[in-house]
Amino acid sequence: MKLSDGVEQAIHCMLMLSGLQADGAMPAAAMAEYHGVSTSYLLKHLQALAGAGLLTSVPGPRGGYRLGRSADKISLLDVVLAIEGTGPAFRCTEIRQRGPEPLASKFFAKPCAVTAAMLRAERAYRDELRKVTIAELAHNPGTELGNAIAGRSCAFLEQHERRPAAG
Repeated sequence: MKLSDGVEQAIHCMLMLSGLQADGAMPAAAMAEYHGVSTSYLLKHLQALAGAGLLTSVPGPRGGYRLGRSADKISLLDVVLAIEGTGPAFRCTEIRQRGPEPLASKFFAKPCAVTAAMLRAERAYRDELRKVTIAELAHNPGTELGNAIAGRSCAFLEQHERRPAAG
């Protein structure tokens, strides 16, 4: 199965946003800069995440995006479905009913073995994605890579996070 680049971008943006203060927001342009991707392409995915309730859009000059709910309540499956849609990856077109001298329709009342196997595999795939949360992925302390990523993102967040003006 091939997922779009938008899935990777969305997951990494969710990870970045999980590091914001509760009242903080990050502009789409800053996230695009950080990840080296097109702002317009990223915006499409951020809007899909917001439409699914995974992100909240904060309007105004101190606005941007923040998580729509706690990072421990957002699974990888939530992100994938928001970007790719909820339909199954495999779509049976009933190829077995085409061609010369097709079988009688009574043989097509149930899904064929190919469809059944593909749907089982997709259920397993979705079950695994459902088990992993953004919160789990956001914290990878104790490794050289984890520490390097944390250092880079912390510095970027400090520079680009938008917060409401003090009362």
